[in-house]
Amino acid sequence: MEVKINREIREYTESIFFGLSMRQFIFSVCACLIAVLLYFLLRPYFGIETLSWVCILGAIPFAILGFVKYNGMTAEKFILTWIKSEILMPKKLICKPTNTYEKILQNIKNEENIKSKKQFNIKNIFRRRDKNNNENIKKSV
Repeated sequence: MEVKINREIREYTESIFFGLSMRQFIFSVCACLIAVLLYFLLRPYFGIETLSWVCILGAIPFAILGFVKYNGMTAEKFILTWIKSEILMPKKLICKPTNTYEKILQNIKNEENIKSKKQFNIKNIFRRRDKNNNENIKKSV
């Protein structure tokens, strides 16, 4: 006796009716109901061939919803996520490029400026001290 086991446990779906999962079965029943409803509503207005195409086209979206998965989401989760992201909470994304090398160079230049200012201040302190010493020497002479 062999039992098939999926390699990925998250991909497992239990077959309930006719090899379909419960979700797939519900959407298939909805598709059939929509096709029957369209048939009885539109029978007085169209011929049989046109009516059969209308029934098929009306049922296809509901049948697809039961079987489609996109990025690991079922169709209804995807639709709700799309509505939420595009209609309820749209974001305006602005792309502003950044030049990493320019930022690094600016940081280096700022550090050099700070160092040069410190050096300049230290030089000024020594110059002032030397001037004061020279003036004191001149005064004493």
